[in-house]
Amino acid sequence: MVRELSVVGSVVAVVAAGLVALSLPSTDARAAVSLNTGDVTANLWQANWKSVATACTDHLGPAGYGAVQVAPPAESVSLATSDSGAHPWWEVYQPVSYQLTSRFGTRAQFSAMVQTCHDAGVRVYVDAVINHMAGSNNSLTTTYGGSSYSPSGYSYPAVPYSYNDFHHPDDGTCNDEDGVIDDWNDAAEVQNCMLLSLSDLRTQSSTVRGKIVSYLNDLIGLGADGFRVDAAKHMDKSDFAAILAGLDRTTAENRAPYIAQEIFTGSTNTALQPAAFTDNGDVLGFSYALRLKDHFTNGTVDRLSTIPSWPLDASSAKTAALVTNHDLERDGTTLRYQDGSAYTLANYFLLAYPYGKPFLYDGFTFPTSDTGQSPPADSNGFVTDTDCSAGTWQCLTRSTGVKGMVGWHNATAPVSTVSDFTATSSSVIGFHRGSLGWIGLNASGSASTATYTTGLADGTYCDVITGGAHSTGCNGTTVTVSQGRASVKIPAQGAVAVHAGVLSGGGSASPSPTPTVDPTPSSTNVAVTFNAYATTTYGTNVFVVGSIPELGTWNPADALALSADNYPTWSTTVNLPARTRIEYKYLKKDPSGNLTWESTPNRSVTTGSMAVTYNNTWNVAH
Repeated sequence: MVRELSVVGSVVAVVAAGLVALSLPSTDARAAVSLNTGDVTANLWQANWKSVATACTDHLGPAGYGAVQVAPPAESVSLATSDSGAHPWWEVYQPVSYQLTSRFGTRAQFSAMVQTCHDAGVRVYVDAVINHMAGSNNSLTTTYGGSSYSPSGYSYPAVPYSYNDFHHPDDGTCNDEDGVIDDWNDAAEVQNCMLLSLSDLRTQSSTVRGKIVSYLNDLIGLGADGFRVDAAKHMDKSDFAAILAGLDRTTAENRAPYIAQEIFTGSTNTALQPAAFTDNGDVLGFSYALRLKDHFTNGTVDRLSTIPSWPLDASSAKTAALVTNHDLERDGTTLRYQDGSAYTLANYFLLAYPYGKPFLYDGFTFPTSDTGQSPPADSNGFVTDTDCSAGTWQCLTRSTGVKGMVGWHNATAPVSTVSDFTATSSSVIGFHRGSLGWIGLNASGSASTATYTTGLADGTYCDVITGGAHSTGCNGTTVTVSQGRASVKIPAQGAVAVHAGVLSGGGSASPSPTPTVDPTPSSTNVAVTFNAYATTTYGTNVFVVGSIPELGTWNPADALALSADNYPTWSTTVNLPARTRIEYKYLKKDPSGNLTWESTPNRSVTTGSMAVTYNNTWNVAH
């Protein structure tokens, strides 16, 4: 949605509520053969369904993206004239029905896009507008699907919604004389009054919630895997929790749909701050984006080493991390494509640093003097195909460097910590993720050469920034590691990134373990028992893997199998070096060989001189 204090002309909303008649699952929805295991999402904002499908097949799937975020698919207003010109981008955040006829395509085209993305291994997250409907102050009533509505009468017959389905001034819930939010720290007003004159749905009503659930379940039936929930801050948390409780499981993976909530920062009321909403899902990491801009524009990237102490919106596990989105790039509070190399480097860093689930953004170009401009479209407002060669669309997500860094991010995911963060100046840094990958970034105007501790096994590696995500051959520059260190020249306003999965000439490296030990290590081993409480489906097994050879050196193929004799507690006992610091986590392997890693940070322990048992629960940090 739009920044809360912006003008009405810059309104944004999310996936609209639901049409009961469309609530049955589509018979076309079917599970893809295998979906990518990565957690990187490409936000292809306002691309039409045909273009999203093409991007999934040609770029996102092969690069290892886990998901694509798509625009609101519900029927919306169609504004031939507005304060922002013809067909401004924000009209799709003013739904008039839950029919899937939009400026991006038809219901059939949406369904085909989802299936194409699944076939490419990519999940589909839908931008969902469910807090409100089209603004009650609209003077035009044309729509993309032909549905009629009466904004002043709060009548949306295609859903249907009528007057009593909305909040109104001084109605006992919205205690404000004009019905529009004025006090952004008053939870009752923020959640029960109108955001910028948008008709605010009475989500306290079970009838309203039922129609929203029907809409979202219709999308799930067509294969949607999750939702970016627009204006989630403006719904009572318990109302949204009730909506979530009614959602079906996804068709591709039989799991609860992923949820990323838009909760803008700035409120002094703790009940309206992002951390208060995490029980219902992840939150968008706006504070992280704001701080990234500060350091990449002020020449202080060395201060990125202090991220663990930053007062961010939520924990890493509950954050959808981003450099920018459609609202933020338009008001200039974050980096945006106009910032050139600083913007690109920040996106590399987003993929490299272990905070949150990265959401990478691609929209369309716009003059900073006309932030409401329409995406490229025909005269009727229907969005035309994405053309990265025309200079009208941003296409960072399909660039060589970003696709290479998506592969780097996926390859280093098992290690959730940063080691040997080295700043050779305030604008040049390097760090590694255990023994799996190293990256260096140079935000200065001159090339920089320095020697770094990489954590990698000796060998010659391919830079994925210049070479892309290739497992064979190397089209980029090379980095030679000797005794764990490498002399690296990082170009001005550039980056170099290598990981154990891409050696120069093809193949992957077998990282040399470098466990940390205490000053008086013992040469003896001790018996260590791992107990993991983990529920599974039939045929799926649980393994433990870690940072030392006895635990597979993070290689899933060498992970230790746990016994299910005491299911749902899985166990194994292994001899490990005494008085040695180790990191470990559990993973699941299904009958097809697909791996699921715990999403929590690595567990870190130091063995003693006597037998020990570690009792853990799947995905619960100890």
